[in-house]
This record gives sequence, C-alpha cells and structure tokens, in this order.
Amino acid sequence: MSNSDQLTEKVILVTGAGAGIGRALAIEAGRAGASVVVNDLGASLTGEAETSAADEVVSEIEKAGGRAVANGDDVSKPEGAQAMVAQATDAFGRLDAVINNAGILRDGFFHKMTYENFDAVIKVHLYGSFNVSRAAADVFREQYSGSIINMTSTSGLIGNLAQANYSAAKLGVAALSKSMALDLQRWNVRSNCIAPFAWSRMTSSIKVDSPEQEARVAKLREMVPEKIAPLALYLASDAAEDVTGQIFAVRNNEIFLMSQPRPTRSVHAGGEGWDIESVGARAIPALRSHFLPLDVSADVFSWDPV
Repeated sequence: MSNSDQLTEKVILVTGAGAGIGRALAIEAGRAGASVVVNDLGASLTGEAETSAADEVVSEIEKAGGRAVANGDDVSKPEGAQAMVAQATDAFGRLDAVINNAGILRDGFFHKMTYENFDAVIKVHLYGSFNVSRAAADVFREQYSGSIINMTSTSGLIGNLAQANYSAAKLGVAALSKSMALDLQRWNVRSNCIAPFAWSRMTSSIKVDSPEQEARVAKLREMVPEKIAPLALYLASDAAEDVTGQIFAVRNNEIFLMSQPRPTRSVHAGGEGWDIESVGARAIPALRSHFLPLDVSADVFSWDPV
C-alpha cells in the first residue's frame, strides 16, 4: 500500500536522520506528504566529526517533490533541541510529530565500561529524547495536538551483552515515553515507542564474538530500515489518534505489541510478615517457577523474521 499523501500538511522532525533508520523515516515521511526537518549532528557513531548527511537527505526529499530543511543541532543539549523545534515552526508554521531516533553506541562489557562511555550514550538517547520532546511539548500543547515517537530497543526491554549503557538508556526511553503519554494526554498529545530491528549504521558496530552473535547480525543485515517507516508514520498521523502509551517492535514484516511490567505472581505472609528465613523457605520457592532467565534479545526473538 502506498504511503503517498497520508501525511499531507503534517510537519515531522526526525532526529539522527542522516543515515540508517532515521534517513529512511525522513525520506518516507516526505513521500507521504509531510514537511520534514532532517536533524543530523554530523558525527560518527564514535563521536568523530564528519560531513553531515542531512543536506543529502533534504536533497533527496526535494527531488521527489517534497519539502524539507536540514538541521545540525545536538539533541543532547536543551538549546539544540529548542533550536530544531524553532526551525520547524519557522520554516513550516507548525510541528505535528517528532521521531526521537538519534543515537550512538559505546559498547563494552560492564566491568570494562567507563563513566564517559556510559554518560555519552545516556546523554544522546535518554536526555536527547527528553530534550526534543520537552521543546516540542510547548508547541503541541498550544496547538492541542502532537505525536511523539520514541525509538527504544529490545536491548533495554529484554537485554543484550556488552550494552549496559545502551540498554539502560533505551529502557529509560520506554519509561519516559509512558510518562509523557500520561502527562500530555489532556492536550491531545500522544507518545509511543518502537523497538526497531534493522541493519543500520548503529547495528553495524555490534560486537561479533560468538556464533550466536554472528547469526544475529546476519539476520539483521536482511532487515532494511524502510520496514520501520509504515508504523512510525502511522503513529504520526491522525489515524492513530487513540494510540498512546504503547511499546511496539518491528522486525521485517512483523509488528509486535510488547508487554509492559506487571505483577506475575505474589506470595503473602500473615501475622508479622516476612523475615529472612521465611523469604528463603517460602517466598522464593513459590516465585521461582516464574523467574525470567538471563535472556538476550535473540533468545526471545529466536525464529527467523518473515
């Protein structure tokens, strides 16, 4: 089904849109009729400066007949987020959706992870999502409409090796998204998450140090970023006016609704309650059958994508 003109008159800000998933989202948004703010800092995954690809993405959107502007501000800085939102309203008169896609990786096993690498990833993913959404919220509240689409990851929702910083950031994004959905619902503003499976500049840096990881990366290579766009752009559209506070995952042609933490089983102690001995003798044995194993994402998504 064509996405043509599904987002006519909408203005969408896509962060980290110079490559990978963000680039695909920005181009597909343009094809669907939206005016697009293409944000890209112009830096590699490891932080070295490089020529920004935002202008190239803008050019591709314009060649296809769409409207777009390039932005080079930093999502990790509040003033950068404010500037990109201001650019959207200055250029196009409004802002209807933000897609918080910008990200970096600093993978490493926890016992080797530095404060600097932990801090850098949290700043871009979690603080970046907050900064851009917070700046956009003022516009959304005033116009009584808006959609926030946050990119989370099964690395946070489930777990992965050597990604404590990224996992913490992405699970934080899911919690932030739910809080925004709750707090902004009175102004008709929605907030949802997508955990994308796609080969991109970020996933290309995944450590391959086992046959299992090698197989996982091989599967990721087959999943193109454009597969993420239909759900993301649907969530940006008026058709999704009743969808908020949810966590989705997209893997090739599959769309998943992910669970959110809820109690699975309880035990109760009468009288004066629990003590150390009774916890070990009664509580833990009763709960143990519901313990979750130390899964990684590939253990849970163990079948081939369709």
